[in-house]
Amino acid sequence: MASRVIPVDPFDLVIFGGTGDLARRKIFPALFRRFVAGQIEGDVRLIGAARSEMDRAAYRAMVRAAIAEFGGEEARRKKDLAAFLDLLDYVMVDARGTAGWSDLAGKMRKDRIRAFYFSVAPALFGDLAKRLHKHGMADAASRIVVEKPFGRDLETARDLNRVLARHFEERQIYRIDHYLGKETVQNLMAIRFGNVLFEPLWNSQYVDHIQITVAESVGVGGRGDYYDKSGAMRDMVQNHMMQLLCLIAMEPPAKFDPDAVRDEKLKVIRALDPVKGADVVRGQYEAQEDKPDYRVQVDNPESTTESFVALKVHISNWRWAGTPFYLRTGKRLRERASEIAVVFKDAPHSIFGPEAGRHRNILTIKLQPNEGIELGVTIKEPGPGGMRLIDVPLDMTFAEALGPEEADFPDAYERLIMDVIRGNQTLFMRGDEVEAAWAWTDPVIAEWEDEGAAPLPYASGSSGPDDALMLMHRDGRRWREIRP
Repeated sequence: MASRVIPVDPFDLVIFGGTGDLARRKIFPALFRRFVAGQIEGDVRLIGAARSEMDRAAYRAMVRAAIAEFGGEEARRKKDLAAFLDLLDYVMVDARGTAGWSDLAGKMRKDRIRAFYFSVAPALFGDLAKRLHKHGMADAASRIVVEKPFGRDLETARDLNRVLARHFEERQIYRIDHYLGKETVQNLMAIRFGNVLFEPLWNSQYVDHIQITVAESVGVGGRGDYYDKSGAMRDMVQNHMMQLLCLIAMEPPAKFDPDAVRDEKLKVIRALDPVKGADVVRGQYEAQEDKPDYRVQVDNPESTTESFVALKVHISNWRWAGTPFYLRTGKRLRERASEIAVVFKDAPHSIFGPEAGRHRNILTIKLQPNEGIELGVTIKEPGPGGMRLIDVPLDMTFAEALGPEEADFPDAYERLIMDVIRGNQTLFMRGDEVEAAWAWTDPVIAEWEDEGAAPLPYASGSSGPDDALMLMHRDGRRWREIRP
């Protein structure tokens, strides 16, 4: 039976950068799917704001085309699409000037939830916040949504937080990381804190190590200019992977409350040991058949930016002392697959003798492309011939376990935008959390820049540089095979 969808209260949502790629690919398709699901109803206004000159009809035509391209099956529902487009309006706004701001202010209603999505470059965040305040749109009930990157180092992150804090309180700022909107990422907390089976074992006494993999099969594509200034460490590790690490390692919060959860995540970041140079591997993909290499794609033949990074990380606290966390992420790898693998220690004594082999329990949380949870257990191989042991998975792929309706999860942006309207910040990063992540990341990047060493080449379609394999092998461990 499908879960009940509870409509949100009436709201006005302004999307700055409303003609941009993110709005077309993610924001409006997400809003349309929530409209079809019945979560958006009643007196709602969705207002695009950008520099382009167009009228309301032209803007609706643009959004219609975007939903047709990116909206999935729901895009075929012509009656729903027509009703959704009726919610749209458009204002031409100059983020750094005066044009359009009075018109936008005139469209906002005092008796509605008001949210402002900053789908623009971070350099414009301060200008938008200042003008919202100046034109009376930034009151105590307003909310702003800001996209990553939240700075490119600790100094710029602090500057950005200060700029936003001049006009909005922390409770009004929603720093969106779409990874936190994934169903399985949220299930990390349900698995840990909702099952007595796992929490007593969730510590260094029973866990040998934890692997976090975010592998992409594509290259940098059209993001070359941005990516070459960021690299895998800034683009993925500092935010997405740091959040996964926090959720897997955090202490139980006193309650499922936004600040209680984020307090525990912050403690994890502050307990991270500095990373030693020998515990980091950087890589850059090479050409393969018709696929160009990294330097060609970013149009920089001298680039020393990493498209792959693997790290061995330690958390110095009571729960995790002595248990290493291995993180890896990269582009142009063998498969697109993201997972967290909790590898438990061997049984203290095997009664079956050495011929039974080595067997371990592994809890795997699959994030993409097929969301689900798998627990590897050891059983006797069926048939005569003695006690032969094999490992088999207890698999809960959501699509199979819950059925197609229940497993048709909302897209991450669907969930997160609705959380903004509801005023729930649990799945959004707090300012001090962002700064703490940069404080840990900056020294690693600074060491690379001081050394000036080029990243190691790796073949497109591989698992990354061979040195990343050695990062595990020297500890007597091995990476799990990348698979969807």
